[in-house]
Amino acid sequence: MSTPTNTFGTGTAVGNREDLSDMIYRIDPTDTPFMSAIDKTKASAVNHEWQTQALSQPDNNNAQLEGDDPETNNAPPTVRLSNVAQISYKVARVSGTQQAVDHAGRDNELAYQEMLRGLELKRDLEYILLGNQAKSTGNYVGAIPTPGSPNAPRYTASVLSWIMTNTWKNSAAGGADPTAADGTGTRTDGTQVAFRENQLKGVLASIWTNGGKPNIIMTGSFNKQVFSTFTGRATTVQESKNKTIQASVDAYESDFGKLKVVANRFLRKDANNNVGRDTLVLETGKWAVAYLNGRNMISIPLAKTGDSDRRQILAEYALEARNEKASGGVFDLTAA
Repeated sequence: MSTPTNTFGTGTAVGNREDLSDMIYRIDPTDTPFMSAIDKTKASAVNHEWQTQALSQPDNNNAQLEGDDPETNNAPPTVRLSNVAQISYKVARVSGTQQAVDHAGRDNELAYQEMLRGLELKRDLEYILLGNQAKSTGNYVGAIPTPGSPNAPRYTASVLSWIMTNTWKNSAAGGADPTAADGTGTRTDGTQVAFRENQLKGVLASIWTNGGKPNIIMTGSFNKQVFSTFTGRATTVQESKNKTIQASVDAYESDFGKLKVVANRFLRKDANNNVGRDTLVLETGKWAVAYLNGRNMISIPLAKTGDSDRRQILAEYALEARNEKASGGVFDLTAA
């Protein structure tokens, strides 16, 4: 069968409109489980401070004489902790011509690019806060750059720079905690080993002993699957309606309470670029992101320097570790 002679078809026509969908599809992950789970608070200076308090040890010899003139008990002072506010930003720039032409999938190109940069910045913050980064004031004295010094930004201490009390690490092969729970040091990585339930149980017991009440276990995709083999996992059930077995584990029944299990794509990577060499056990109420006043994911129009428009999406923030003894972690884990 052939096309009749002189039939005018789409292969010859030059005036047909293009068919471009108004939908734009992306799959890059934008969920930020850590930032979504912890508190948000405000900072009023680049050196953000808070206090912790400890009680005296229990006294099993607290038996007193009748009519005694009591002595005043020692009052432990608070401990003052601090972290440094870090500036992170992304910049969107669109030419005047691109802003003027018709677009598919968005009405305003600059607003669309601004939205994308905002999503990227949010991912950056999640990755930074879960990293192994010590705090640093850069080349600043107070809030003023030191004259003549090389450029050096401020860095906020990340989660791994604080957690040191309730941990499992491969100490036999180099793994070590930060030397102090004050954000000034970092973890020393050891040789990676397989994730085992007894490691997790030891961390949970240590947290409980110190008074913590963790509610989330955060791990990478590989160890989330390993986790599904642990005996403390939620019971595997079969749905009668669709005959499917739910093999995923979203909760862990420990000896010290039930914890939610969350996979996080932005945990630290190992040397082979596999996500999840760390598994964190967190009491999320004891962590917060402190944003400097008025600088929480803000959009700043930048000066025009030509036929284009620019927007800076910026956050200035510090991680607040309210009490690291309420959390812990299993470190030096294989991630693939």
